[in-house]
Amino acid sequence: MKNSIAIICSGGPAPGINTVISTIAKIFIKDGYKVIGVHHGYQGLFLENPVVKIFDFHHADRIFSRGGSTLIMSRFKPKDSDFKVDFFKKNNVKLLVTIGGDDTASTANRLTKFLQNQDLSVAHVHVPKTIDNDLPLPDRNPTFGFHTAKDEGVRIGNTVYEDARTSENWFVMSAMGRSAGHLAFGIASACHFQMMIIPEMFNKTNITFDKIINMIISSIIKCKIKGVEYGVALVSEGVFHFMEEKEIINSGINFTYDDHGHPELGNVSKSHIFNYLLQVKLKEIGLTVKSRPVELGYELRCCNPIAFDLTLCTLLGIGVKKLFDEGISSCIVSANSKGDITPLFLKDFEDKNGKIPPRLVDVNSDMVQLFINNLYYIQEKDYKQAKKYVSNPEMYDFKKILNLT
Repeated sequence: MKNSIAIICSGGPAPGINTVISTIAKIFIKDGYKVIGVHHGYQGLFLENPVVKIFDFHHADRIFSRGGSTLIMSRFKPKDSDFKVDFFKKNNVKLLVTIGGDDTASTANRLTKFLQNQDLSVAHVHVPKTIDNDLPLPDRNPTFGFHTAKDEGVRIGNTVYEDARTSENWFVMSAMGRSAGHLAFGIASACHFQMMIIPEMFNKTNITFDKIINMIISSIIKCKIKGVEYGVALVSEGVFHFMEEKEIINSGINFTYDDHGHPELGNVSKSHIFNYLLQVKLKEIGLTVKSRPVELGYELRCCNPIAFDLTLCTLLGIGVKKLFDEGISSCIVSANSKGDITPLFLKDFEDKNGKIPPRLVDVNSDMVQLFINNLYYIQEKDYKQAKKYVSNPEMYDFKKILNLT
């Protein structure tokens, strides 16, 4: 029976998934393998009759530069009791390629150990993806999809900024980034937004809605002092994941709650929350400013990859074959800054609790400090002029809010 490889995708989309799939499929087909794409991730893998896509060169070639994923994705995380050997035996699978996050990789490690105990030798190579750029890869290399998502965010951000300038409005934007502010920082710095708020900025104080809103108002007042009646403030959604839950619950926002009583943040627009709270505070202090919410969310995940990600994803796809040919398994494929393919292992990332800590924005780096210092916000030297708009300008002092002085 012909040797085959199987490919599954888990989690959410990221630009470049199809590029990875295309590259892997073409290079293995060239070497005489049957390439099977399995729909619905791990859930599909263990169905009695999995829904699959048998790749040929033409389909693999056609999807190379397309956004989205030709294989339907799933967040299903199987228990050990869900594991079955049927698919792997029936198709003579020699390699399982997983595309996803760290959960997807750790599940594959459990699965390959199970198969080994069933006298089936199936290699595994994982291709990490996230537009959040929060995986601690070597040389601070980006995760695939990040640069494309940032590029699309900048395209939208520049349009929104032009609208702000044209109509003399303020826009409150929110960008994805569950545990780190890379995407928000990348977009805001490229667009010259007046205010950018990422969770890493709060490394000397706790995050509250009041502080976030006061930082936005600080920017609005500073702009007014400078004769600028418009602007954009971009807030990373990651601030929610560093907030105490009672802060979220007591915000005045009407959340839905899950079975454990936790607010379901995925059901709400973060930019609408920030904009609503901003308008409440502006009315409270008697400052008339029109602001509108803009959410940068799902539209960033399935756009066509830019050249950077096309190259990176091609390299990672070829890297899967390189590691497989070298007999290296149960690893993550990675490319360093020189383009050398190296295998990484979960133990390289995990902390003492077995968790992978997110790679955060380095707020102490020259790059980040220079951009933060170039934002618009009230400082002590602005207090006299700021009193035209608020009686207590020290409450809106950016550095005091962040406990930097």
